[in-house]
Amino acid sequence: MIQRLFRHLCAFAWRTRRALPQAALEAIEIAIEASEARHAGELRVVVEHALHPGAILRGQTGRERAVDLFSTLRIWDTEHNSGVLIYLLMADHDIEIVVDRGIRARVPDARWAELCRQLEIRLAQGEFRDGLLQAVAAITDELSRHFPSADARHNELPDRVLVL
Repeated sequence: MIQRLFRHLCAFAWRTRRALPQAALEAIEIAIEASEARHAGELRVVVEHALHPGAILRGQTGRERAVDLFSTLRIWDTEHNSGVLIYLLMADHDIEIVVDRGIRARVPDARWAELCRQLEIRLAQGEFRDGLLQAVAAITDELSRHFPSADARHNELPDRVLVL
């Protein structure tokens, strides 16, 4: 726990900005907007450089934090229960994909785990922008298959990448 606490205390926001500069964030936002035009799902990307020390001392995992954000950001509260959160916890090199119950009923958990592994490989190579764009494209394929686009749809969640 001490090593993890130290890692989070030394995880500075500038490192996240260097890995994902503004141009990369804008490219991901554009990809999310284009993605959501193809299906009735809602995507949200959250990048967090580190957890609060109290969360570390409580033993909060990246998965638990992702589920908390899924709730706090109301990703679960979409018309078709088709929200998806891609969460990166930079200090732990942790990637989580949290999907709403409507998606979970149609797409097996193993598929999301595979997408996490693919994204993990790209991020380990320092390809943050391209890795996230690839993940958005793969999620788009799944959602297009299971939640085809409705003619008149409104954007229920912001497309902007949230950096915490």
